[in-house]
Amino acid sequence: MSLKEEFLWGGAIAANQVEGAWDINGKGISVADVASYKPKVDVKDYAAHNTITSEMIEKARADRTTEFYPKRRGIDFYHRYEEDIQLFAEMGFKTLRLSIAWTRIFPNGEEKEPNQLGINYYKKVFEQLKRHNIEPIVTLSHYEMPLELSDKYNGWVDRKLIDLFVKFSEVCFKEFGSYVKYWLTFNEVDSVGRHPFTTAGIVEDKCIEYSYEEAIYQALHHQYVAAAIATKKCHELIPESQMGCMLTKLTTYPNTCNPNDVLLSLDSNLNNYSHADIQVLGAYPPLYKKYLENKGISLKKEVDDDKILKENKADYLAFSYYMSRTESADPTKERAAGNTVMSVKNPYLPSTDWGWQIDPIGLKISLLELYDRYQVPLIIVENGMGAKDEVDEANKIHDDYRISYLKQHIQQMKEAVDLGVDLFGYTSWAPIDLISASTSQISKRYGYIYVDQDDLGNGTQERLKKDSFYWYKKVIETNGEELG
Repeated sequence: MSLKEEFLWGGAIAANQVEGAWDINGKGISVADVASYKPKVDVKDYAAHNTITSEMIEKARADRTTEFYPKRRGIDFYHRYEEDIQLFAEMGFKTLRLSIAWTRIFPNGEEKEPNQLGINYYKKVFEQLKRHNIEPIVTLSHYEMPLELSDKYNGWVDRKLIDLFVKFSEVCFKEFGSYVKYWLTFNEVDSVGRHPFTTAGIVEDKCIEYSYEEAIYQALHHQYVAAAIATKKCHELIPESQMGCMLTKLTTYPNTCNPNDVLLSLDSNLNNYSHADIQVLGAYPPLYKKYLENKGISLKKEVDDDKILKENKADYLAFSYYMSRTESADPTKERAAGNTVMSVKNPYLPSTDWGWQIDPIGLKISLLELYDRYQVPLIIVENGMGAKDEVDEANKIHDDYRISYLKQHIQQMKEAVDLGVDLFGYTSWAPIDLISASTSQISKRYGYIYVDQDDLGNGTQERLKKDSFYWYKKVIETNGEELG
């Protein structure tokens, strides 16, 4: 079993979870900047962590501190990017997946001209990556849209956001196209249904003329169209560029061979696929259209929308994979947490400290299913485990549990490639500890690099190499042949 010589090994981060510097050099406030840390809420209660109201947003706007708004401070990557990229280079990274904060380029989303200080910052980041021969993979929208667009239009519910996003994208293509070949439009576009505010700026109490559910599906449609137009612009402005779409791969098993369980798991998987179907195959699948019709949802489309989707398909499919799911028709079955989604607990799988079930074989299954269905190049852009890391008396972090998790998943990944899957990269989430997307914690640690900071922002910000740092360095050195 061997991977391509040019296989892209690396890691993935997001601007809102690492940069900090939320209110300097012209940056506007984003939806991430009002996401609060809730220390009294169970970490497995994602619904409570993702709840947002207009009142909560106004309270956050009035509070200029960072203590309970951790994404405002991140891990200070904004000022320490040279040091952090140097550490990634030391591990041998071939690629780094990162995102551009929309609010650094257009602070409120509607300015006539972009913020030059924001452009200058990202050029410096890309120059640093270039010095170390690290290929960037850039996500245009990764849970950090301008808060003003949420306040004014209820986010992506309004079609106006298509043009605003395309304008932002065009600036990125023109300014950074000489540095970036691989692009992604929306991070986990399907997540609009799981956390509408985080992904699309939708606030439920603002849904007056339409239902909350209608708002979600309309916002999704607008993002699909925006992604297709951005793909067209990318190809026009950057020769040889590749534009991908990204899916949260939520592979779902039936809890038993009871046909009702099988049907529920099938429904879950088809729903998951539909988001990639629209962007990779270029059209709404018939069953998905019937699903919307049965729910009484009628999407508002422009005449050319379907044509735009058909003519501007994604070049490759990127996806995140953390765990599998299980479904049962029995409502008494114990349920388990996952990547902002709950499912029935699988008795055959262990769980992380945050309740996510560990299923390496599920990654192999996911790769085989996705490649068989779409037959386009694939890349795994998120895979990892959040854990409670401890620094010992010698200032070391022994994270064998993380090494075990990653080793098993990479092994299954290699087996899928051996069976014929066209896979061109793997960027684990995340190479350095950062602020969790769902619970806004840093104590839910993912990185090969430890950051000395606690959930309230206390600490030196010192970077320490974990055992996994040296392990992953060897994995990259041997192109995945030596997993330890």
